[in-house]
Amino acid sequence: MIKKCYNLYGDSMKYKNSIFIGILVFIVVVQIIMLAFQKEREVEVYSKNLMYMDTHIGIQVFNVDEQKANEVLDKANTIFSEYHDLSTRFEANNYNNVFYINNGLSSEEYIIIDERLYSMIEYGKELYYQSNGIKNINFGNVIDVWSDYRKSMDGIPTNVELEEANTSNIEDIVLKDGNKIKNNDVNIDLGSVAKGYAVEVVGEMFREEGVKSFLINAGGNVLVGDHHSGDKFTIGLQDPDEQSGIFDIVKGENIAVVTSGGYQRYYEVDGINYGHIIDPSTLYPANENKSVTVITDCSKKADGLALTLFVMNATDGIEYLKYFENVEAIWVTNTDDVIKTEGFSKYEL
Repeated sequence: MIKKCYNLYGDSMKYKNSIFIGILVFIVVVQIIMLAFQKEREVEVYSKNLMYMDTHIGIQVFNVDEQKANEVLDKANTIFSEYHDLSTRFEANNYNNVFYINNGLSSEEYIIIDERLYSMIEYGKELYYQSNGIKNINFGNVIDVWSDYRKSMDGIPTNVELEEANTSNIEDIVLKDGNKIKNNDVNIDLGSVAKGYAVEVVGEMFREEGVKSFLINAGGNVLVGDHHSGDKFTIGLQDPDEQSGIFDIVKGENIAVVTSGGYQRYYEVDGINYGHIIDPSTLYPANENKSVTVITDCSKKADGLALTLFVMNATDGIEYLKYFENVEAIWVTNTDDVIKTEGFSKYEL
């Protein structure tokens, strides 16, 4: 069972560049630097590379025997594959998936769906309210308008086009009985939810299987367990202006590190870059930041917060994080300021 780390308030309260993604968080590639690998020969390391949700996923497990490693890596592959199939809105498959829901492929009032998909959609609705509407899984119509323009590289949509597309409401997503969704006119996009959710499921599976030391890098959505030799994992944060460069390094274990940024998926019109992360209050790409990285104890939580903070300015973001427990963040603003939460430095030791 996946732990309920989705309670972002604590106890008190992406595909290639042609993919149809807008407000959906694009987690930039975070480079994993294994600087402290001096005892490499003494450490049993088993790896698997996957490709799901249009994301290169690298997995490493440490200090387990070969049989156990192969077993859990195969399970990880199955989890990512199934969550990919459940969450895709671009192709039908054997699941009653998001594509099936969006296209109304049922004559019944309620569509029966997989309980895991139900949980992701329910979580996505929760994120809408916790983010004050910034993270909206029923924003697919507006996302598609921007995606079409980004693919054609021909201008930007008009305000009229965007307003006409902005007809979906989060309340149109009606869930029932733990496995049913109402056959409404919705355009659900789980691109900003599914990857972080699946990473957390895999991490929980590792722990339940007794694999305490692991590293998952799903296109920059990083989750690590115990360090394999009692040290800390070293994670480089990609420079948003130089994709081969690193602007900061963080260290830790049993943490999730997730970055949201618009600098890898954008197009330019009249000298202005238009990224893929859309601010729902303006229906235009968010333009406050180049990247935001969140560090916390849960991949789903980090994924949920990274996009929200990216749309906000850093000052508002710091105030917003006061409602959350065990979360630190770092912003690279569009004016090249680097702003950190007060406790971020504990990961830079």
